[in-house]
Amino acid sequence: MSLGYAEKLSFIEDVGQVGMAEFFDPSHVLQCKIEELAKLIQKSKHLVVFTGAGISTSCGIPDFRGPKGIWTLQREGKDLPKASLPFHRAMPSMTHMALVELERAGILKFVISQNVDGLHLRSGIPREKLSELHGDSFMEMCPSCGAEYLRDFEVETIGLKETSRRCSVEKCGAKLKDTVLDWEDALPPKEIDPAEKHCKMADLVLCLGTSLQITPACNLPLKCLRGGGKIVIVNLQKTPKDKKANVVIHGLVDKVVAGVMESLNMKIPSYVRIDLFQIILTQSLSGDQRFINWTLRVASVHGLTSQLPFIESIEVSFSDNQNYKDAVLDKQPFLMKRRTARNETFDIFFKVNYSDGCDCVSTQLSLPFEFKVSTEEHEEIIDKEAVLQSLREKAVEESSCGHSDVVERRAVSEPKSEAVVYATVTSLRTYHSQQSLLANGELKWKLEGSGTSRKRSRTGKRKSKALEEESKA
Repeated sequence: MSLGYAEKLSFIEDVGQVGMAEFFDPSHVLQCKIEELAKLIQKSKHLVVFTGAGISTSCGIPDFRGPKGIWTLQREGKDLPKASLPFHRAMPSMTHMALVELERAGILKFVISQNVDGLHLRSGIPREKLSELHGDSFMEMCPSCGAEYLRDFEVETIGLKETSRRCSVEKCGAKLKDTVLDWEDALPPKEIDPAEKHCKMADLVLCLGTSLQITPACNLPLKCLRGGGKIVIVNLQKTPKDKKANVVIHGLVDKVVAGVMESLNMKIPSYVRIDLFQIILTQSLSGDQRFINWTLRVASVHGLTSQLPFIESIEVSFSDNQNYKDAVLDKQPFLMKRRTARNETFDIFFKVNYSDGCDCVSTQLSLPFEFKVSTEEHEEIIDKEAVLQSLREKAVEESSCGHSDVVERRAVSEPKSEAVVYATVTSLRTYHSQQSLLANGELKWKLEGSGTSRKRSRTGKRKSKALEEESKA
């Protein structure tokens, strides 16, 4: 989980049980349980997966309650763990991508997540098949029209507070809010209602990497029991719901899921991270109409004032026959101004240098410069999804990053400007099942280029009557 998120939460004395002992099933027992789980999934007609922080630790995101969890170390007075890469560059784990494949195959019907890292969405789980109970650190929502905005940067606030941006839906324009809950915030009906519905429909609820301590979320898997559903828990620590489960597996989530996918003869898909940015060229005639004053800006697609967290710097150069001075833009906003003769035409070249956490070093782009007086505004029709899919396929086929293409191009007459939106492959992960399991059980990545209370309780002591009765069922 993001260390920033943990620091933003309101202070509470009791965060529940932490520093819990970890257990590992013997290898032969683990293999038997993996095969049993694979058979349950194969027979399932309505599989629901319930996830916690344990599925993201292999992504370099610390958990809360483990031996090296954030709250464990805080209670012991030790320094907090350091993330292995920036939070906004965290990549989905093998487990995240296996769930994507199960969903594409029609086996997985719904995912319920307690995590705020946004990795289920980034991995490719459809939004309509996902409940992010506690919010998403990269998501903003419009409280007026309900529009959602997934960002490439971590939203600055938590607690459903207003952010600095507004809704871009026509005739709306309301101030946006973050989506991450603080301790006393109620679970949003938009998230909890479909989660409850699918748990009641489920014939199998698979709990992955969760201590099942936070109420009321931890009681959701139990809702499948009354309809004859089964529960499987995969976690290194014991949980309060173990006695309700049909199978309890103590093992690394990635290792278990990799074994299940192999038993099902299913391949775990690669993850391709594509980021967007725009180059905006604004031009105007000088007072004597002899020169062109122009401004070049490389900006976020989320707004001119938003940061581009994945870009370190931009080197700008010009055609060989031009005498213009090259520039290195190493501070945001990335902006430069020039004056040229009115009749000049030339090419502008860009070397986009990516920041830490990206798998590629840089991308080379070019943009033609030619001033034409025009009163027309237009937008080029580009099949964005087709372009993105082509970039993904090329990245996987060539096992490389850095590929770019245009996904949007528009021109505005006043002030005269052209904006080109580029999509670029900045990271790639391919996953292998048992072949990548090391002797110590760790995984190796191949790196290529109802009327119940809905407030969260951290200890599980506060339960609504309805949920108490269900947990005793």
